[in-house]
Amino acid sequence: MPETTTSLTYAEAVNAALRRALDERPETLLFGEDVGEPGGVFGVTKGLRKAFGERVFDTPISESAILGGAIGAAMFGRRPIAEIMWADFSLVALDQLVNQAANVRYVSRGRLSAPITVRTQQGNAPGACAQHSQSLEALFAHVPGLWVGMPATHQDAYDLLLSAIWCDDPVIVIENRTLYHAGRSDVVVGGPVAPVGGAAIRRPGSDVTVLTWGAMQHRVLEAADALACDGIDAEVIDARWIRPLDLDAVLASVRRTGRLVVAHEAHTTGGVGGEVLAAVAESGVPLRCPPVRVGAPPARIPAAPVLAAAVVPTAELIADAVRATVRRAGLVIA
Repeated sequence: MPETTTSLTYAEAVNAALRRALDERPETLLFGEDVGEPGGVFGVTKGLRKAFGERVFDTPISESAILGGAIGAAMFGRRPIAEIMWADFSLVALDQLVNQAANVRYVSRGRLSAPITVRTQQGNAPGACAQHSQSLEALFAHVPGLWVGMPATHQDAYDLLLSAIWCDDPVIVIENRTLYHAGRSDVVVGGPVAPVGGAAIRRPGSDVTVLTWGAMQHRVLEAADALACDGIDAEVIDARWIRPLDLDAVLASVRRTGRLVVAHEAHTTGGVGGEVLAAVAESGVPLRCPPVRVGAPPARIPAAPVLAAAVVPTAELIADAVRATVRRAGLVIA
């Protein structure tokens, strides 16, 4: 496929990646609840059933059947892309991911693999409720044998999904519905498919490292702009892949800045942010002040938007946490 640049929404970038995979790899299948004829509940898979026929199909409302079928098909040479409509719904099929997909290569002594891609979306949005708004990346990242990616940009929505589909291990790609139709951006399509892994520096800086991922990245960048007005130069790193985590990129940044703040939408208790702070502490990289986590408190996500806004970290809350961090480190700010 020749490399070209085109203006796409986030949802269209996902669709373009799926279309390319189905076109270039005849062993791929795409299925899930409403992904075929309806084109997906968020319109992401629109037109793919018409283009690729029975390789794109709807399933019953059974996440266990969707993922169990994907694993079985993968073990017999297919490369399934299974959509779980909400990440919350994957919990009813956690056995298929944790006990089955992640174990296929190990229990078969390497004779079999399960190259499945699980596409899902998570996070809070207006009108969501406690069963449709959880951020669960830490659950998946805890399991050896599963890779976990969280694209925040239109380009990564395309690139990370292709990396997942091309990978010979089970990969979970977690999108965010607030990004699907929130504007257009230039996306390079048709280029080489990169292997799984690797962080990206979204904003270079010298005073403090702020690590983030998923839709929260956009609030972090907003906070970084506000901090710049105060004379604080924040470096923003998009982890992109929660597992494998690009710890080398984080450590390289922290060595320069001496300060670390990790911001994510998920709860801080047991979250990936705590794992990052522990890994940085174990590395022995000198810090000018204790590292800080910014995330949701240990509360269920309310349905009312005004209440949810008090739980999910805002750009202002992130900026305040960074200001407090640099003050503790002795940096004089306006």
